[in-house]
Amino acid sequence: MPDRSDKDIDGFFSTARVSGREGAVELGDESFRDYLFDHDDPAIAPWRGLDYEQFSAARQDNDFLQQLLEDWNSLYREPFVGVTTDGIPLEGLYVLPELGTGDAALVNAALRFLDALDTEQRDRVSYPLDAPEWRAWSNPEFVVHRVGLRLEDLSDALVDAVHDVLRAAFSPEGYQRVREAMELNGFLGELVDLPLVMNDRSYWFSMFGTPSVDQPWGFQIFGHHLGVNFVTVGGREVIAPVFIGAEPALSEDARRPIFDGRETLALRLAESLTDAQRAQAVVFDSVLDPTMPEGRLHPADERHVAGAFRDNRVVPYEGLRVTALERGQVAMLREIVEDFHLLLAAPERAATMAEFDAHLHETWFSWYGATDGSQPIYFRIHSPVIIAELDNHAGVWLSNRLPARFHVHSTLRLPNGNDYGRELLRQWRSRAEG
Repeated sequence: MPDRSDKDIDGFFSTARVSGREGAVELGDESFRDYLFDHDDPAIAPWRGLDYEQFSAARQDNDFLQQLLEDWNSLYREPFVGVTTDGIPLEGLYVLPELGTGDAALVNAALRFLDALDTEQRDRVSYPLDAPEWRAWSNPEFVVHRVGLRLEDLSDALVDAVHDVLRAAFSPEGYQRVREAMELNGFLGELVDLPLVMNDRSYWFSMFGTPSVDQPWGFQIFGHHLGVNFVTVGGREVIAPVFIGAEPALSEDARRPIFDGRETLALRLAESLTDAQRAQAVVFDSVLDPTMPEGRLHPADERHVAGAFRDNRVVPYEGLRVTALERGQVAMLREIVEDFHLLLAAPERAATMAEFDAHLHETWFSWYGATDGSQPIYFRIHSPVIIAELDNHAGVWLSNRLPARFHVHSTLRLPNGNDYGRELLRQWRSRAEG
């Protein structure tokens, strides 16, 4: 069991996750099951029997979370700019092609879902295309903003209709990844005996605009360890921001870690670095390196910088410029990027990868921790058209106070103003008005 000598911040978060350590965090052979709380442990027992609304109200009744929510709401109220390196968005990065049409099968799935709702439900799930609620998504198990309809409050038939929309919007393998994240959340609820707090329907679903093959529209689904924003505009599809995580990230031999392929490939790339490349790419020797500047570690986000409410974050480039990589290393990095875009249907993924390739010379790769798999890791791939990161986290519902591979967060954004398809929507409106 872990060292419990560090101090709790609020009962879930501890000082250990935000405190630099002289010694690196080493991974052993422990299973996530070695960090399960006893059934009657006061860390989880008080929440048993509460539904998600009761849990959310009780969970937020402390100074730490009140301050966190105040900070998040302050960010939410800011006018949208986009993630940048210096606060000023670059222009001309995303170009809307000659206007095409949307996917009729997806539109039909969305309309079938809307037709199955009663008037009140339809009003609650529908928002204008430019509604601020796009930016209200979050990934904790407690509710921050209520946007749209909660899946666990819907009938089985309506939940199936939501999944029909997701299945039509995403690639087959992308839909499976989203479904896996939802199922792992249900698995976690079973592990800790809190199925009313965490289950495979702990998600809010909403639509923006009116589903149409020739007008822009989109949808959003978010909840514990999942946040996906989808927009279709002028024949292009944008899926960003994306947040996918899991605790535990695997369920023993029956299921490989949700990002096993991505992490394995990233470690292969990191291990392939020459000494000169490694000296630039490895920004910090440990995920809890004591040389990290003040504020670099966040008790909720830990190391990842592009999560919920970080729509306008200034994130300078760091690490190794990709021009310093060999051809085979670039191929591995590109495969990792393509995995981040897995939710996109194959033609859209190819178009998005072409945008990435156009800025390959401006792409940076950064790494925190050992490059041999012996430690928890954080890595980021960052260019004018992507910020993609993966971070191993400390436990929330598991008792590990230090980061481990079985709790993972992964984020994807389109910097310089194209999260939520904003830049393509701006161009579409300009053409429509012109």
